[in-house]
Amino acid sequence: MMKRTTVLLEGEVYDALVKESLEKYRNSKAISKVLNEIVKRTLTSRGRLSKLLHAKKFAYVDEKEFEKFRHELSQSVIER
Repeated sequence: MMKRTTVLLEGEVYDALVKESLEKYRNSKAISKVLNEIVKRTLTSRGRLSKLLHAKKFAYVDEKEFEKFRHELSQSVIER
């Protein structure tokens, strides 16, 4: 069921939605569709992330090992 509401958007957010609407639906009147798709994707991703974070863990990494991994990952990103 669709609900009508008013959403106040920042200029750059509105412009991005119009751009995506034009690219995907070839008109700027599909902003609601684009916004719904983005919100649904975001909520679904959050749900998956939450399930992953709260799921039973099958491996153990101590804090020192994690910090080493994080440092190596940061270095590889900087080198790109």
